[in-house]
Amino acid sequence: MHPIAWFRRRGLRTRLMAIGVAGLVIALLIGAFLLYGTLRISVTRALDDEARAAAGQVAAMVNSGTVPDPLPVSGAQVVQVVDPTGRVLDGSVGADRLTALLRPAEISSAVGGSAVTVPGSRAGLSGTMRAVAVRAGTADTPRLVIAAVPMEAIARSTAALRTALLIAFPLLLIVLAVIAWYVIGWTLRPVEELRAAAEAISVTGRERHLPVPPTRDQIRALAETLNTMLDRLKAARARQRDFVADAAHELRSPLASIRTQLEVAQHLGENAELVGDLLVDVARLARVVEDLLLLARADADAGRPPHAEPFEARALLAQIAQERGSRHPRQEQSAPGAQPQVRVAAGPAVHLAADPDEIRRAVTNLVDNAVRYAATSVVLDVTQTGNRVVISVTDDGPGIPPADRERVFGRFTRLDSSRDRDTGGTGLGLAIVRELARRAGGTVAFHDAPPPATLRVAIDLPAPR
Repeated sequence: MHPIAWFRRRGLRTRLMAIGVAGLVIALLIGAFLLYGTLRISVTRALDDEARAAAGQVAAMVNSGTVPDPLPVSGAQVVQVVDPTGRVLDGSVGADRLTALLRPAEISSAVGGSAVTVPGSRAGLSGTMRAVAVRAGTADTPRLVIAAVPMEAIARSTAALRTALLIAFPLLLIVLAVIAWYVIGWTLRPVEELRAAAEAISVTGRERHLPVPPTRDQIRALAETLNTMLDRLKAARARQRDFVADAAHELRSPLASIRTQLEVAQHLGENAELVGDLLVDVARLARVVEDLLLLARADADAGRPPHAEPFEARALLAQIAQERGSRHPRQEQSAPGAQPQVRVAAGPAVHLAADPDEIRRAVTNLVDNAVRYAATSVVLDVTQTGNRVVISVTDDGPGIPPADRERVFGRFTRLDSSRDRDTGGTGLGLAIVRELARRAGGTVAFHDAPPPATLRVAIDLPAPR
């Protein structure tokens, strides 16, 4: 995975922590390099000043003609007095009396005012030395005073600084990272409280406000804005529920009245053929209205969990099969011949905790759809595997192509274009099944069935705890 993609998938707290620690590491590294460089430069300058001071003192002695032997020095300083040819005239204790500390090219640079770094082996020392040169004497007897100071102090100082940084740097980084982690968590706590409250509203369906933090910042403004949005959604859901209730009353009443009048006319023998056709259309219209109202109620109560109660699923399937067998589905069945047999497969009792009316409606829709196209039989079954319960409806009809098995769950989807509206369904049955399965916390899908069956549709639901 690309590092940027991985970073974007981390939580906000982790990302802020990573950015903060990275910035802290960069800042500490820059500070360490600056401190190291500053210390080295300051110590080097101090050594150069010490060497120049020693050379100046000896030069003053040379100029006054009071040069002791050996030359007086302090500490580990090395001082030589040489003539223009580079011959050593005088030296301090430990200084080489035969070879000058500086080579001719180095003397030119040192006389120009620059300090020169030379090997300590020229003075019988380890490490390196910083050397300077000062002119002395007269025009007739010119002299050159060379003073060198060992760089051991720089080495000790930089080594001590490196050790301190290597120990203190990780410890400081860890301490600051821990502090930053808790500070970021404390800062994001109101956001986490908002998220938890929003999740609780989504899961339980209880309409309530999100907690508003007491601070006056962007998080408080966000909470207030979200609460305003929730109030609007609550009002919209209330208006939608009121509309569904009003539409149910306004649509059912005239349909019931029309159906009653048609049944009376049919009983009296008035235009029996026309009345029969009208009754079929009214029944179809009533089914469409009921399906639309059910979907509208489901959409309006999307955040409300269904009323769940325990029941035995196989017994419910037996009731559905018995009710389906007592109907007269000839008008709904497009294929000629005998009505397919609806039966329940034998098996142990399986318990569910859901809304039995909604599960009954979902299974009934699947059975009606299977009976419409089955050749000889429709089999209902329920099984439990682990924490999942599967209700299945299997038939031996023509089946559904795999490419269309997801599309059929859309609203008003009708795959068989040759079916007319008298023999086909409304195109809402499977959409209702999916919505009811979702409300129960499950899913619904089509699968191939072993011969002689062809198609199996399964509602996968969570088992009761």
